[in-house]
Amino acid sequence: MSASVSASVSDPASGAAEDRPLRIAVVLGSVREGRRGPAVAHWFLSTAAALDPALEFDVVDLAEVDLPLVLPGWGGTPSPETVATLRDVSPRLAAADAFVVVTPEYNHSFPAALKNLIDWHSREWQAKPVGFVSYGGLGGGLRAVEQLRLVFAELHAVTVRDSVSLHGPWSGLGADGVPLDADVCAGAAKGMLGQLAWWARALRTARTDRPYAA
Repeated sequence: MSASVSASVSDPASGAAEDRPLRIAVVLGSVREGRRGPAVAHWFLSTAAALDPALEFDVVDLAEVDLPLVLPGWGGTPSPETVATLRDVSPRLAAADAFVVVTPEYNHSFPAALKNLIDWHSREWQAKPVGFVSYGGLGGGLRAVEQLRLVFAELHAVTVRDSVSLHGPWSGLGADGVPLDADVCAGAAKGMLGQLAWWARALRTARTDRPYAA
């Protein structure tokens, strides 16, 4: 079940698709106290800016997005408070050309708050690429990523093959917020961003030329 106050998949009014910088929404999936998500996102954004200064990023921190767990029934209307929240976050997702999900792994899966944001939206994800930056223990969050691939496939999104995973304690974050194996992690970020940017440009042009029909 999905609900949203935003319907736009493409944004032709903002100019020729190929001329606009790529807009990437970075979604922080954890809301747990003491989370490492902001530090991981800060490292990723710093790395990404150095790799491709032309990219534009919008950080969607789920700790600042108050969406209820109860969704309205089919054809129902969210509460006024929920509409106000969606009015802020939904257009940001709709305006994105691509997404990067920063997620930990909870019990071999991804956080409930992240699934809740995903379920409150539908067309915002369609025909857009999704990349992943995950972190955790021995698995580095990769099991959460594999499950997210299934979820985004159902929503007509395209997940890129390569991802960035921080495996503690070997390549996890140090006290300064930088991965312990910075070169390897930066290389992974470069590969993922290259694929994400390719798909973002290709799909943006495709959505502009021929609106996607789910």
